[in-house]
Amino acid sequence: MAMVRLPVASSLPSRDSDMTKAAEEKKGQEEVAPAPLAHDEPPAQVPADPAAAAPRIRLPRVESLTGLRWWAAFFVFAHHMTNLAPLPIHKFLKYGTSGVTFFFVLSGFVLTWSARPQTKVGTFYRRRFARIWPAHAVALLVAVFVFYRFDPDPTMSWIKPFEIGVLLLTLVLLQGWSNDPTVLYAGNPASWTLSVEAFFYAYFPFVWRATQRLKLAGGLILCVAVVVIGGAYKLILFHNPGVVPVLPQPVLHSVAFLFGIGLAIALRSGWRPWIPFPVAFAIFSVGIYTLYYSGVHAKTFPLATTMGLTQKEILTVLYGVLILAVASRDLRGGRSWLRSKPLVALGQWSYSFYLVHATILYAIKEFHGVAGPIGWANLTWYAGVLVLSIFASWLLYKFVEHPLERRLRGPR
Repeated sequence: MAMVRLPVASSLPSRDSDMTKAAEEKKGQEEVAPAPLAHDEPPAQVPADPAAAAPRIRLPRVESLTGLRWWAAFFVFAHHMTNLAPLPIHKFLKYGTSGVTFFFVLSGFVLTWSARPQTKVGTFYRRRFARIWPAHAVALLVAVFVFYRFDPDPTMSWIKPFEIGVLLLTLVLLQGWSNDPTVLYAGNPASWTLSVEAFFYAYFPFVWRATQRLKLAGGLILCVAVVVIGGAYKLILFHNPGVVPVLPQPVLHSVAFLFGIGLAIALRSGWRPWIPFPVAFAIFSVGIYTLYYSGVHAKTFPLATTMGLTQKEILTVLYGVLILAVASRDLRGGRSWLRSKPLVALGQWSYSFYLVHATILYAIKEFHGVAGPIGWANLTWYAGVLVLSIFASWLLYKFVEHPLERRLRGPR
């Protein structure tokens, strides 16, 4: 999807956006680059109040977000690789799980940025299903052979006993509503984030209706409000164990999704803050290193406990700054290496990459074991597994994800 732990760790990109077909591009607004689960088609749109449908405004694409999406997926990959080939910085790389927070923020941003009042709710749901489910189903089928056995070896903690009921739950993306790790990370462990995304999709049309008239102030207030409420809940829960209920993952991660919606509302209003990407990246780097440092020195670092409890909310803001800087630069017409063809291609495959890389990693681990002691020499394993995972993600994208999405999306 903090992130998951595949049997031992877990996770990856959410994601979202849909490819604009030439005919539709002529009719409506241009879209932003695909969100977490997208390739290069604009996200499906949701309906709004008919009165708000006019006039249509052409919004430019924010294609650098596609390249940025790849780096978030790579951060997740780097974390999961510590289970096979640990590096000296493996403790820091655990924050790679935060890549899912990036994808949740991006999902809310892209869906809102490209939302069209004329699209019916049913059409929106159908397109979302077409976007995520085909690749998920195929990746799940493959993952079952890696993560399940009728008589699992107890020394391989990531392999679980075959249980058809739990697997069916993951097939329909309902596993995210359980906080039991054996259910939450069942099937393809990475797919828990899809269960969270499915919840976002379910309520997005209604949030869009309620917020489409908001402008800059309203969008920023929404961002601040969800972060404050989310952080306050974590602190109250910590100080009142057994009294305050523990909410399921889809609800907890809604902070990131709603924050992304707020950012998109602000930018749709015409706001174009000038935040140089190097500055935004520096803010993100200092922020995430501070989270890491405070965790390692929890006894001496001021507010370490508070930072640990509100980590997801802090990460939501940090990733929001990155998205805001990249989107603003594209909207102002600035140049961006994130729009290069290789990065755009990798970004388009990032959903499939997210679904398959952990399965490949753990299959190798079962037959080879851990690569060796902690050391920089393990970078060769990173390179090898990365190349294999990228190739597998291209296959899944080219022969399953992309063609089946186009077929299932239905008529425009």
